[in-house]
Amino acid sequence: MSTSAFPPRVDILGVGVSAIDLKDAVATIDRWIRQRQKHFVCITGVHGVMECRRDSDLRGIHHAAGMVTPDGMPLVWMARRLGFDRVSRVYGPDLMREVSRLSPERGYRHFYFGGGPGLAQTLEASLRETYPGIDVVGTLSPPFRPVTEEEDNAIVEAINAAKPDIVWVGLSTPKQERWMSAHRDRIEAPVMIGVGAAFDFLAGTKRQAPRWMQRNGLEWAFRLASEPRRLGRRYATIVPRFLILAGAQLALTRGRAVRT
Repeated sequence: MSTSAFPPRVDILGVGVSAIDLKDAVATIDRWIRQRQKHFVCITGVHGVMECRRDSDLRGIHHAAGMVTPDGMPLVWMARRLGFDRVSRVYGPDLMREVSRLSPERGYRHFYFGGGPGLAQTLEASLRETYPGIDVVGTLSPPFRPVTEEEDNAIVEAINAAKPDIVWVGLSTPKQERWMSAHRDRIEAPVMIGVGAAFDFLAGTKRQAPRWMQRNGLEWAFRLASEPRRLGRRYATIVPRFLILAGAQLALTRGRAVRT
C-alpha cells in the first residue's frame, strides 16, 4: 500500500475506490490518528457507487474522502479485473470490529453517533463486553427529522467535548456521507467513519448474512429476504444497471489509479 496519506484508488464507474484490504485500512486510520490528520471514510458498495453516478455532489464527497473502502464483493471483483489484484473487501462491520479489537492496546477513543433511540448505547455495551478495555467516550442518537442549527451546534459541541479519536457515524447512505462532509471542519476528531448498518449488526439488533454468502457476493439476497419491502425496489433497479455499466467499463479499459 502507498505510504502517503491517501491510499491509491481504482476508478469504478467514475468513483475512486481505494485499492486496499482490511489491513491497509486499519494502518491508514492508525496513521491519521497518530499524526492528527483529519479525514473521513466512506464505506461504499454498489449502492453507493450508483448513488454517486446520479448525484454529482455525493460523488464529490467520495472524491474528498480520505478513503473509500470497497464494501461489497462486486467492487472487489471489479478492482481485480481492472488490475488491482490484492484488493479485498473492507466491510464496515469488519473494519469496526478490527479497530475496536486493537483499541485497548493502542488507546483509541471512540464516539458512536447515529442509529435509532438507544442503539448507540446498546452498541457501546456490546463492544465493551466483546473488547474489554475499549475507551468509548460518548454516544449520541440524533432525531430522524432535520435538526435545527442550535441542535446541530449542540451535537458538534458534545462530540468535541468528548475528545474522541474516531467518530463512528451510523446514519445510512447517503445521509452519513453528507453529514461527515458537512462537519469535517467542525469535528475535531482525526477520523470519521460512516458505517451505516454496522451499528445494528454489532449491537446484535439485526442479523448479518453468513460468511459464505458474504464471500460469494450473495449478501444482497440475505438482506433482501430480511427486508423485502425496503430493499426490493433498490435491488431491482440498481443491480441490473450496475452489471450493464460494469460490463461496459471492463470492455473498454483495464483501469487506472487515481488519488483524492
